[in-house]
Amino acid sequence: MRQTRWQPHVLALNAPVALRPWLTEDGSLTARLKAHSSSFRVQCLHQQTALCLNDEAASIGMHRAGRVWEREVLLRCDNTPVVFAHTVVPMSATASDWPLFSALGERSLGTTLFGDPQVRRGELEFARLRAGHPLALRARKALGLDGPDAAGADELILYARRCLYRRRQGSLLVTEVFLPSVLALLPQHTSK
Repeated sequence: MRQTRWQPHVLALNAPVALRPWLTEDGSLTARLKAHSSSFRVQCLHQQTALCLNDEAASIGMHRAGRVWEREVLLRCDNTPVVFAHTVVPMSATASDWPLFSALGERSLGTTLFGDPQVRRGELEFARLRAGHPLALRARKALGLDGPDAAGADELILYARRCLYRRRQGSLLVTEVFLPSVLALLPQHTSK
């Protein structure tokens, strides 16, 4: 399993200039995506128990990789997938720590996090995910780019950010993998 080094500053990635504002967005990514599309939708791929990645374990307070609650979704703007999001919550978290997590379905986790005054947001970390990284593989699979006809998918470099959230005694780690299609989004102009 290939790992990556998470960086405290986006410039360490050498990411395309047009992608940097997306990576460094301080507010709700959901709100920004909504502002750049006519229709926004969360497509829930799964929400289940799973093994966390090695580099996630320490971030969420585990001594080594173990079982967590995992949620993976595609964020779609005008039906085009633009972000693959991966969230892990330690099994030790209680319903009072994250009361709405188990019932999110196709609702946005970001809206829940930014709308709850008890949630404390950590610092953003950034990474460049090579084709063999587990999250890059999952993103490609969600997009249908994992088969023999997926020419050039092995060279695809994806850029990601992650952030640790805390509520009561619980922690929750959200990783957002930005798909190349996010660069085609333009702000929507609304008439007054």
